[in-house]
Amino acid sequence: MTISELIHWNRPSNVPVRQRNHFGRSLMSLQDDMDRVFHDFFGSTSRPAWANEPDYPAVDIIENNKRFKVKVELAGMDPENVEISVTDGFLTIQGEKQEEKEESDKNYLRRESSYGSFQRTIALPETANCDKADASFKNGVLSVEVPKKAEAVKNPKKIQIKKAA
Repeated sequence: MTISELIHWNRPSNVPVRQRNHFGRSLMSLQDDMDRVFHDFFGSTSRPAWANEPDYPAVDIIENNKRFKVKVELAGMDPENVEISVTDGFLTIQGEKQEEKEESDKNYLRRESSYGSFQRTIALPETANCDKADASFKNGVLSVEVPKKAEAVKNPKKIQIKKAA
């Protein structure tokens, strides 16, 4: 095996290369061909930019003395397409995004559609009062507030630190 066979990205794309038809080499050749297709179509990256995006929304979890607050970024989603449930101390947020855009002029018609679903499950501590959870949706951000149980809200007792002898 020569060094030019090992470094496939150094090989000019317009020069045909003859390879033995071994199973391993044929899979490598297929991978090289797919990389070349993505490179030609999308540019220098071997994967399209949208393939690197996570398939779930960003979530912030905030705790203070009285409650837990979960903020979920759902830009472009309709709150009717989001479902929130609490079961056995787990908060589950799931939804589906269906977006269609159409733009037309006398010389063209452009139509784009995007679909996707997500589900996030967050474990809540035992101090959470799941029965009194509340949710609101504003400017593409879903906020779920779960108050703490009364016994968890009590003021903590401060403990004096003594110097060791």
